[in-house]
Amino acid sequence: MVNSIPKSNNSRETVSIAAAKRDHILAAIDIGTNSIHMVVVRIDPSLPSFTIIDKEKDTVRLGDPAQKKGLLANPAMERAIAALERCQDIAQSRNAEQIVAVATSAVREAKNGRDFLQQIEAELGLQVNLISGQEEARRIYLGVLTSMSFEGKPHIIVDIGGGSTELILGSGQEPEFLSSTKVGAVRLTAEWVTTDPISHDEFNYLRAYVRGRLERSVDELRSHLKPGELPRLVGTSGTIETLAAIHAREHLGTIPNPLNGYQFSFNDLRSLVFRLQKLNYDERAAIPGMSDRRSEIILAGAVILQEVMDLLELEVLTVCERALREGVIVDWMLTHGLIEDRLRYQSMVQRRNVIKIAQKYRVNLIHSERVAAFALSLFNQTRNVLHQWDDTARELLWAAAILHNSGHYVAHSAHHKHSYYLIRHGELLGYTETEIETIANLARYHRKSPPRKKHENYRNLASREHRKLVDQLSAILRLAVALDRRQIGAIKQVRCEYHHGAKELELKLIPSNPDDDCGLELWSLDYKKGVFEAEYDVKVTVTLEVLPVASVR
Repeated sequence: MVNSIPKSNNSRETVSIAAAKRDHILAAIDIGTNSIHMVVVRIDPSLPSFTIIDKEKDTVRLGDPAQKKGLLANPAMERAIAALERCQDIAQSRNAEQIVAVATSAVREAKNGRDFLQQIEAELGLQVNLISGQEEARRIYLGVLTSMSFEGKPHIIVDIGGGSTELILGSGQEPEFLSSTKVGAVRLTAEWVTTDPISHDEFNYLRAYVRGRLERSVDELRSHLKPGELPRLVGTSGTIETLAAIHAREHLGTIPNPLNGYQFSFNDLRSLVFRLQKLNYDERAAIPGMSDRRSEIILAGAVILQEVMDLLELEVLTVCERALREGVIVDWMLTHGLIEDRLRYQSMVQRRNVIKIAQKYRVNLIHSERVAAFALSLFNQTRNVLHQWDDTARELLWAAAILHNSGHYVAHSAHHKHSYYLIRHGELLGYTETEIETIANLARYHRKSPPRKKHENYRNLASREHRKLVDQLSAILRLAVALDRRQIGAIKQVRCEYHHGAKELELKLIPSNPDDDCGLELWSLDYKKGVFEAEYDVKVTVTLEVLPVASVR
């Protein structure tokens, strides 16, 4: 096992046969609004399963009430970097071969969130993936699945974080509903709680506000249930675990270890909320098992859970101790080919969701799939010749090729710009925010002007490396689009030959119909090849080859 922590944590290449047989030690970090959590696990690929061998948690409060004008506060960022450094040390001591880190609500929404992630990478060499609310919900679902048997029955999962609350519906297979709502224990406390103990009017307003924000998501979730179907409610993360621990100590005299599977009723929760409402900060902090930092935000978190249960009309909640961090582990196992049977549906989550978004925006999939096939063919034939991009980049190019024309859903004029917007805000699952931004930029530059620094969307890319990827792969996408200019499949195959001495890339086109001169495709390639030539410093020549029928493959 290697002792160093690699800087990159985003490889999606399938592991080698030898690597697939050996155990892996992996660390997963969740940078949340309230806390930074890490688990270190030993993965046994033969099962496949994992065992938690270490944990770390630090309440850094990135969503601190002192945060102003949508910015992460400097003291909070300093606390976070110190906590992450401790996490790195622990992972190192456990011989973790990789750290996979994700950031959620507070960083996602802060104006300086991306700057903060760049600071983490610069100071610690740790790359952090920013994920959307729906992607956070999807990974929470994966984490819960490792801890509970759903037996094909509907389960609703509620995860109350510092900045957002996720609601998920699933029966053990692909999730049927995912949502993330901007109500969280830290956010609500910072924005709406000014009295201590909370005043009667403030408490009633807090409840009404939470209910109003959650009603739409709950209604949409319930629309996915069959008539008469009674789902099981599962609760995850710190607020719910704290409420369960208080309930267990008072009703059992002790806190079960593990807390996983512990249940309490809506009526008991309502009684606990009523009591918390009457207590000031010091009195809440004095409750056995309550940490000082949790006592500041526990009432707001309890109100969220109360309103969720009330709106869903569910009487019992079951605690699950696994959530986002464990879901990050499962996602890593899936993307590295370590899970084949259990959760098999998740291994293609990215491609399925790209097709789903394409269908949503009425993309001509037959054309887009041809463009994608050409793009991947050009990518493969020029890899290690003109570029060195890996399979992760290849998948981003595929997604952009499928979605490049999605902007037609808005308007034909400037549809490449509309494609960027729709992809960027389309909640693509299975991808980080950085990957979504990259896909959107690739689609944005499939036509018209090449990437330029003055374009805001191009500046939004996470790093110089991502800008280089967009520069090079969007040039490939332009050629792929040109190869199906009439959208009738006129070109059957493209073969690439690179002549080193002349720095020339020859594209040999095989038409589907030997009688078709493919004039429009040839014209389009000639028109679009300039960007490719400038980017790769090559001359592109095109030859139409008409092979004997028996030779065409």
